[in-house]
Amino acid sequence: MNGSDHKIGWKTAVAIVVSNMIGTGIFTTLGFQLIDITNTYSIFLLWIIGGILGLFGAFCYAELGVNFKGNGGDYLYLKKTYHPILGYLVSWISLIIGFSSPVALAALAMSKYLSVFDFTFGNPFAIGIIFLVAASLSFSLKGSSRFHNFFTFIKVAFIVALIILGVVLSESNEMGNSLNFDSSWSKEIMLPAFATSLVFVTYSYTGWNSASYIAGEIDNVQKNLPKALIIGTLFVTFCYVLINYIMLKHAPVTQLAGKEDVMGEAANNMLGISFGKIVNIFIALQLVATISGYLWVGSRLTQAFAKENKLWKSLSSESKKGIPVRAIFAHAVIATIIILSGSFKEIFVYTAFILQLFASLAISTVYFIKKENRKIFKSNIFYLFPTVFLLFSVYILYFTFINNPKESLIGLGIVAMGIVLYLLDRKLQKRLYN
Repeated sequence: MNGSDHKIGWKTAVAIVVSNMIGTGIFTTLGFQLIDITNTYSIFLLWIIGGILGLFGAFCYAELGVNFKGNGGDYLYLKKTYHPILGYLVSWISLIIGFSSPVALAALAMSKYLSVFDFTFGNPFAIGIIFLVAASLSFSLKGSSRFHNFFTFIKVAFIVALIILGVVLSESNEMGNSLNFDSSWSKEIMLPAFATSLVFVTYSYTGWNSASYIAGEIDNVQKNLPKALIIGTLFVTFCYVLINYIMLKHAPVTQLAGKEDVMGEAANNMLGISFGKIVNIFIALQLVATISGYLWVGSRLTQAFAKENKLWKSLSSESKKGIPVRAIFAHAVIATIIILSGSFKEIFVYTAFILQLFASLAISTVYFIKKENRKIFKSNIFYLFPTVFLLFSVYILYFTFINNPKESLIGLGIVAMGIVLYLLDRKLQKRLYN
């Protein structure tokens, strides 16, 4: 780690980006996509579009991160650009959905992948893992960094080894595969299901903005933040396309469609049941870094939010070593409630829908940065990045709402709760100051 004990270098920042991105989505969503989209070109296009949107979003957040000083991310951007209510809402959404739901989903995915063993890993296991990781992040920034970097190393090493094995090993002739390179892709990309599949993909890329939330903890932020966001996003895009290729190569559509543990199914075909179980163990282990990344970043955003709002003031405190312990455990508790209250897919869809909505609002704030104040991208070509991102967001959100109205309304209901809490918070502050 570069700098003092209270600053992290670009390598740790890249680790946070990579660990927040690679996790639940890539190892669970292909099964949902294959219900309607089966052409390999279509699948690859989904993940390439997701990578481009993630990269364009990263460019925007790099500029935002160096213009708005300190921790807070979307909270700072929306509060200072539009209105405090949007800053409040994005923080509320980050507390309930943005950083707690991915923790819940990662823990549930761990349970699912470990279910190949005789012992049943259920909700108690998932909840226990969340609190163990929360505890590990509660001692010091240096300790958190080492813990996080260790599990991110496992994640990256496992992903690289898996890609090499998947590409080199020949497909199982008995089981067949899902590879389909015919011309049906041209029809599939026009289907509403293609747009709906993009919401799963964009969720899987969620995390490209994570390092911007802790800009205040990054050494030499103007240089290291853009470096971390861009390197992390490009690496993950490359991995995602290859991981999908491997799963399609080693399992037929009938085996994968509708399943959550798709990589486990493909690994069993690729390596046999015994070695397939080892792959499942490593998928579960690398999800520890996902849980760690979301608890780390989410707690910093919640702390920044809590400092300025009376209802949440108790979450703003930190330990003697500067760790927002209460905020970390608040996310752990909320993730537990989420685990106990919904199905995996339901949680996934409303989480992805609302995150896409608020990411779009945050991205739109770059239009308010004057050209002469931009520190990274000086050319007007820069406006291409937020424009493309926002156009695709409208496309994704529209079709997700049409095809998944129940889940979308659950997400919007959580936003409505945030509006009520904002009004209560303002009322409380007025009473205190009168």
